[in-house]
Amino acid sequence: MSQASTMLPQRPRAFRRLSSDDATKEALSIRSPTVVVPPKHLMAPSDAHEVAIAMEMARHELEEFSSPMSSPETPPVTNVTDKYAFAFDIDGVLIRGGRPIPEAIEAMKVLNGKNPYGIKVPYIFVTNGGGKTEQERCIQLSKQLEIEVSPGQFICGHTPMREMASKYQTVLVVGGEGEKCRQVAEGYGFKDVVTPGDIIKDNPDTTPFRKLTADEMSNSRARNFAEVKIEAIFVFADSRDWAGDQQIILDLLMSKGGYLGSRSETFNEGPPVFFSHNDVIWSASHDLTRLGMGALRLSLEAMYKAVTGMDLNTTAFGKPQMGTFQFATRLLKQWRRDTHGIDAPPETVYFVGDTPESDIRGTNDFNKESENTWYSILVRTGVFQEGTKPKFEPKATVDNALEAVLHGMELETKKAFARTRCL
Repeated sequence: MSQASTMLPQRPRAFRRLSSDDATKEALSIRSPTVVVPPKHLMAPSDAHEVAIAMEMARHELEEFSSPMSSPETPPVTNVTDKYAFAFDIDGVLIRGGRPIPEAIEAMKVLNGKNPYGIKVPYIFVTNGGGKTEQERCIQLSKQLEIEVSPGQFICGHTPMREMASKYQTVLVVGGEGEKCRQVAEGYGFKDVVTPGDIIKDNPDTTPFRKLTADEMSNSRARNFAEVKIEAIFVFADSRDWAGDQQIILDLLMSKGGYLGSRSETFNEGPPVFFSHNDVIWSASHDLTRLGMGALRLSLEAMYKAVTGMDLNTTAFGKPQMGTFQFATRLLKQWRRDTHGIDAPPETVYFVGDTPESDIRGTNDFNKESENTWYSILVRTGVFQEGTKPKFEPKATVDNALEAVLHGMELETKKAFARTRCL
C-alpha cells in the first residue's frame, strides 16, 4: 500500500521534549512547541515522535497565523500517510476509570508504524472531558499510554471557548476540581474569572447547604458581588456540587443584568450560559454509566422552567456540536499542509468513540457537510450496551480501539489497491 508522501517543515522546528514525570502545565503553557515524553523514551525519540511534534507545530500555526504558509518545493520523504487520520474520544475508548484499556496501547503502536504496511497514521484526541488544560491532559495521557504526546493533539470540549475570551469581561466558571477551571479560563485569556467559591465566600447564605472547606476559603477571592456585573456563565467541567452550583446559576439567570442579589421582573435579563459539552452519561470506573454535564444542563433548564415558567436557552460546545469537528478539520488541514504540501484535510478521518449520542451523532452529522469523509466507529469498551440498538448508528461497531484501527487501515488498503488497479 503506497500511502506515504512527502514532508515539508514550514520553518525551523525548534521544540522541547519534557519527561511526563517532570512536566507541569506551567512548563507546557510557555508558547513553545513541546512534546511530553515517557522517561524511557527521553534519550531517543519513540515511534510516536514524528506525529506528535508535527501536530503540535500545526496547532501553533493555527493559533498564530491566519493565512496559509508557503512550503518548500522539494520536501523530504516520510512514512506518515497523508490520506487518512484517526480521531479518538478518550474516556471509554482509550481510558476507563483512569486506567488504559490494553487494546488502546496496542492501537497506538499500530498507528505509530508497527503494522504490515510499514506506515504511520496521524491521530488526534477529541474529548468532551474538561476541567483540565490541554497541557494537563497531554501529561496524563502520555503516562497512561506510554507514548509521546503533544498538547497540539488535544481538542477538549472547552477548547473552542478560548475564542470567546475577548467577548466577555467578567465570567462565572463552574465545575472541576479546586481552582483548575479558573486556571483553564485564565489560560484562554479570560480577563476576570469568578468561581462559585468566590460568591459563597462573599455571602455564605447563598448556598444554605454548602459550606466552603478551609482550602476553598483560602483559594476563593474576596469581593463585593453586589457591585460586580457577571456577563456570561461557562460550565467548563462536571459540577462537584449540583445543588450549590445550580442555585448560583439560577440566581444569575434571574438577575437584573448579571448582578447577584438583584431580581429581574421578566427573568430574561441574566447572562448567557455555555456548556463545554452535552453528554448526559459517560463511562467511568463504575460498572454502570454515570451522569454527566448534559444531565446538569437538563436539570438546570427544568428548574428554570419550574421557577419562571419560561424556557431557558443554553449553548453547548463539544461533541456532537459542529464547532468541535470544524476545529479538528482545520487542525488536520494545517498538519497536512505543513507535512505534505497539500492544502486540504486528509481524505478520510476515522472517528472512534463510545457514545452514540455525541461521538457517533456528531461524526455522522458533520460528514454530511464536511469537505472530506468522516467515518464513525463505535467501540464496545465504554457507554455501549450489548443487545441495544444505538439511536445514532455508526458506520462500524467493533470491540475496542485496536479493532477500530485495524478496520480503518483495512478499508484504506482496499482503496489503495483499487487506485492502483485503475492506473
